[in-house]
Amino acid sequence: MPGPILETADDLVLRTVEREDAEFLQRLFTDPYARLGFHEHSHKSENELEEFIEEEVEGDGNAAYLACVDEADAPWEHPDEDDTTPVSFVFASHVDRDRPRLVLWVPPEHRGEGHGAAALELALKGLFRTYDAHSVGAEVLDGDDPTRAAFENAGFTDEGSGRELAFVDGEYRDATQYGLLREEWEDE
Repeated sequence: MPGPILETADDLVLRTVEREDAEFLQRLFTDPYARLGFHEHSHKSENELEEFIEEEVEGDGNAAYLACVDEADAPWEHPDEDDTTPVSFVFASHVDRDRPRLVLWVPPEHRGEGHGAAALELALKGLFRTYDAHSVGAEVLDGDDPTRAAFENAGFTDEGSGRELAFVDGEYRDATQYGLLREEWEDE
């Protein structure tokens, strides 16, 4: 289960990703749109996900967050399974550079509830407070409308498209590059 709280909002908290979250994150790699954010072309076993957590999530140049809906009495640190529900995952790679890159995944059963944009807002709050990033970028494949809407709702700007960059669901898809400058985020 997720670890301690990093950021809070009214209905959502960002918690650390723990190795025990491999089972939850394994579902991300069955989503062809989400896994391409990690430049992966196939699913991963639970053991491979544990390695991913060790190498990528726990890597010095990356930051990862599980956005959760907590029960009113959920502990600040390590909640039990009944105390919190993970509703999205935000991964920031290269946080030690001028422009970290974000990947957002919301499981299908939680899409349309506003958790994606809220998770992005909390992640941006933490990223801009903790790291010296000038801007943040993301790439969204055509057809991934919930992720596109979450980035646009969080204030990201369409910076251009690449044509037929990824093969998903039997066809090549375009990808849109999104960006958000620190000063734009601070002005909101």
